[in-house]
Amino acid sequence: MRHLVTLHDLESSEILEIFALVQELKDKRNVGERPQLLQGRTMTQVFEKPSLRTRLSFESAMWELGGGASFFTCKEAGLDGRESIEDVARVVGRYSDIVTLRTFSHELIETFSQNSEASVINALSDLSHPCQALTDLFTMQEILGDLSQQKLVYVGDGNNVAYSLANCCAKLGIPFVVSSPEGFELSSKLVSNLKQQFPSAQLELEADPQKAVAGATVIYTDVWASMGQEAETEKRKKIFADYQINSNLMAAAAKNCRLMHCLPAKRGLEVTDEVLDSKQSIVFEQAENRKHLAKGLLVWLMQQA
Repeated sequence: MRHLVTLHDLESSEILEIFALVQELKDKRNVGERPQLLQGRTMTQVFEKPSLRTRLSFESAMWELGGGASFFTCKEAGLDGRESIEDVARVVGRYSDIVTLRTFSHELIETFSQNSEASVINALSDLSHPCQALTDLFTMQEILGDLSQQKLVYVGDGNNVAYSLANCCAKLGIPFVVSSPEGFELSSKLVSNLKQQFPSAQLELEADPQKAVAGATVIYTDVWASMGQEAETEKRKKIFADYQINSNLMAAAAKNCRLMHCLPAKRGLEVTDEVLDSKQSIVFEQAENRKHLAKGLLVWLMQQA
């Protein structure tokens, strides 16, 4: 049995195995084939944070693969203090083949996975968003080709998405630059750990977004205030004003540079409508691939059982 709590749970070769499986299943779906590879399997989703893409991608993936899915809020599952995390994990794990968790606390997911008899997938925590990063790099490979020839530049808050992208890029040898205002950089401890684990990783922090995007084949951004940070929205608007993805910043990157965003987007803040709706944007291809990535990941995890 395998879990995906962070990307440290996957070897580089395993990420590529998953990508190959994702592409195979997507190609089959495009010609009307939906192999029932998980018939009789069950997935339980337990979410503390609301979701559109995460919940729908996993549920539709499981149904297309022939399995079934149940959904609970953390309160409904008893993770609001009604029961211990360990007890809930032991029960849910006995009812399920796979459990997906979307929470604030990363420690909750770690504790759950340590007590679950089912494979646990981190569908988002405040530390890590591994399924998003896997989707993003799969999308880059699908649309742009050889990942080693790409340069991915993340502009914005050094959050869980930025960390997961840094981790995935380090594993796959992709140049990755993070551009954030002072005080909002990717954690220096996380950067140090990644560089120790992957000495050849091309990971760079550059505060100036104009310098950061030079030569970029993909520019990536996320909201400036994530879920749980709403009280900081007005403050962050001022701090991040120079980090907006607009036509001027896109022009400073490589020719035909693509835009990625994990959504939901705050149009007119971190990205302009002009760029988000342009031909350079692959944001909605990226969003669609959340389902295809979920299918490949679910099948791969069950193959490891």
